[in-house]
Amino acid sequence: MHADALAPYRRLTIKIGSALLVDGKTGKLRSAWLAALAEDIAALKSSGRDIVIVSSGAIALGRRLLKLDALALPLEQSQAAASAGQIALSQAWAEALGRHDIVTGQILITPNITEERRYYLNARTTISTLLSLGAVPIINENDSVATAEIRYGDNDRLSARVATMIEADCLVLLSDIDGLYTAPPAKDPLARHLPEVTAITPAIEAMAGGAASHLSRGGMTTKVEAGKIATQAGTAMIIAKGTENHPLGALTQGARHTLFHPAQSRAQARKRWIMGTLAVAGTLQVDAGAARALQTGKSLLPIGVTRVRGEFGRGDAIAITGPDDIEIARGLAGLDSDEARLVMGKRSDTVVELLGAGNRAALVHRDNMVLVSSKVGDRQGEVS
Repeated sequence: MHADALAPYRRLTIKIGSALLVDGKTGKLRSAWLAALAEDIAALKSSGRDIVIVSSGAIALGRRLLKLDALALPLEQSQAAASAGQIALSQAWAEALGRHDIVTGQILITPNITEERRYYLNARTTISTLLSLGAVPIINENDSVATAEIRYGDNDRLSARVATMIEADCLVLLSDIDGLYTAPPAKDPLARHLPEVTAITPAIEAMAGGAASHLSRGGMTTKVEAGKIATQAGTAMIIAKGTENHPLGALTQGARHTLFHPAQSRAQARKRWIMGTLAVAGTLQVDAGAARALQTGKSLLPIGVTRVRGEFGRGDAIAITGPDDIEIARGLAGLDSDEARLVMGKRSDTVVELLGAGNRAALVHRDNMVLVSSKVGDRQGEVS
């Protein structure tokens, strides 16, 4: 028996394409297929997994409901189809998973939500809360309001953004093909299946083909692009065939697929992101005791902060300096600059009184912090 492909992963983001959910000839939901997939999801959840679904299908369902026959819809009709179809899609998922006593929550996303830090934090909190309550978030691009200029255009890349946002261990792209081949197998009978991809090189990118059906906006090209997003952030990715019933169950029984290995651990990816890609919006100066606590892996609490400089919001990157004003850490602010000034130097119980019980006591949580070497100019730190 082949190894369970999903065994190493505890938090999974699973992307479902329109062509899997909706019959291309009739425009109807593939109800039996969805019911089988729901059984797979229930089995994974019962084994302690967190599951997030990124589901296409709203436009495909909506066009049938609104009796729109053209293969290429103008923008206004595409948005209308998405609006009608989102209700049908959400209902279908709720009913399918509800049979297994699983609650679903719908989240509609546009690119600014995963690109702008404040929206990103709010979306991540909503998804994390749903997961903590045992629910399965169902995520789709908000095609009813998104225009060509402000949209992802495919759910492969959206699912990769979501997977990295929630720090999923693995992104599973269910497709009409069982992985990446050396060339499009429909065109090249000599194409070889690749069971593993250790790094996405230009040669790997060149192997991808175009979209396979009118219901799909992507194809292997966007799947490989999704792989670049996911793996660079420390998330593994699997491309597997999803056309038959129980596609996730098949993966647990060793069905053929392509595994894209993460380029680095999530901790390393997060460290590089915080240190290298976010502009510092402000600075917190701390006393000697707080500086020592940070070096031992503790979060930064307000009581150790002696000065707040700059204007920043929750989630912005900020520098942390010691009593000598030399940077010792960098991280993501847990409070905005006005709140930080209000609570600096105060004990945690006082912080709760000032800001309310719903606010975290930490100004920078250790999970969102990178230690910087005490040597000036050296940026080889470690995640605290």
